[in-house]
Amino acid sequence: MPRAVYVLALGVFAMVTSEFAVAGLMPQLAEGLDATVPQIGYLITAFSVAMSFGGPLLAVALLRMRQKAALMLLFAIFLVGNLLAATASGYPVMLAARVVSGVAAQAFFGISISLCAQLARPEIRGRAIAVLMNGLMLGTLLGLPLATVIGEHLGWRAAFWAVAVLTAAVALCTLAGVPDADHAEGTGSLRDELGALRDRRLWLAFVTSTLIIGATFTLFSYVNPILTELTGFSAGAVPLLLVAYGAATVVGNTVVGRLADRYALPVLATGLALNALFLAGLALLAQFRVPAVGLLLGVGLVGVTMNPAMVSRVQRIGGSRPLVNTVHNSFITLGVILSSLLGGLAIESWGLRSVLWLGAALAVAGLLSLLPDARRARRAVPGQEPDGVPDRAPGARGNNPRGADAKVVETLTIGS
Repeated sequence: MPRAVYVLALGVFAMVTSEFAVAGLMPQLAEGLDATVPQIGYLITAFSVAMSFGGPLLAVALLRMRQKAALMLLFAIFLVGNLLAATASGYPVMLAARVVSGVAAQAFFGISISLCAQLARPEIRGRAIAVLMNGLMLGTLLGLPLATVIGEHLGWRAAFWAVAVLTAAVALCTLAGVPDADHAEGTGSLRDELGALRDRRLWLAFVTSTLIIGATFTLFSYVNPILTELTGFSAGAVPLLLVAYGAATVVGNTVVGRLADRYALPVLATGLALNALFLAGLALLAQFRVPAVGLLLGVGLVGVTMNPAMVSRVQRIGGSRPLVNTVHNSFITLGVILSSLLGGLAIESWGLRSVLWLGAALAVAGLLSLLPDARRARRAVPGQEPDGVPDRAPGARGNNPRGADAKVVETLTIGS
């Protein structure tokens, strides 16, 4: 595994730590910015919306730049966003800071995934993406608790100063440890990038990713009240349970990364089926502590950990272009936004338990969205490329992953 991939994962860790910091600092931010807790919650929404819509626009603006130079510019923009947050004199400045940081973070994710695919050998690209995504998992496992602890003891400004220092340090590591590289594919022209987005199957893959993350975040967005009000845990026990959840995501991400290159479709199908089962089970058994914890960890194993398989599927169709990966990440972020919005509406209408049923329904919808690809893989003749789409990531050699997919997709198409 190229060491540069681990350096890129540090960048993802810094971005995710900043993204999640607000969630752990809500009371301090509300007091310090003279705002209400719901208003502080809008800072999370603003970050996510900026990622979804601003990230691809910034990625387009950087298409002509060499990828390492683009990463360094994005580090600089992200650093400015966190410095603005650390020195914010009021709520409007903090809101602007979160928008700046969100736009830079999304473009960074897209270019990092593209560069990661370029640096790793074709047969280990899925594992490389898993290493990169472990930066996200560790942001949940370590970054959020550390930011919360710093904020509680030294104030919320200190938490953002810490993220700024981390960002600067990781930028220097990237400058020294990541080799320079040109565009991952094509000429880097806007026409080439947009041309890759014309494939309807690529948009179906984007929708599947939205549903996977949406299903998972219906639980994660409301995990604190679910564990305290439905299961009966004390508020002090929730951070420990979140650490266990974060550890489960690291394990699941590692396993999926080893399978994603050859078995992307069956991994996604299995993950969605299990996620639906775990979320429905939690909806039924949330009042019992032992089953609730087991089901929570189950969601951790098969939820956001599908990222390597999601990326592998997208790159198999659209290649490793920066804009394709950035748009894909925007759809992933859209899943977070939709889950929080739809979850809030469900809770207001039917109570807290309903959000878990919503998550199970989104997972089932994600499973159904795999059917067109499953039928195509079932019809494919081994060794041929169905409908002109590459069977593997560009440049890959060796076993045909489409053939591996075809062996297990019959479970998705029985009766169809």
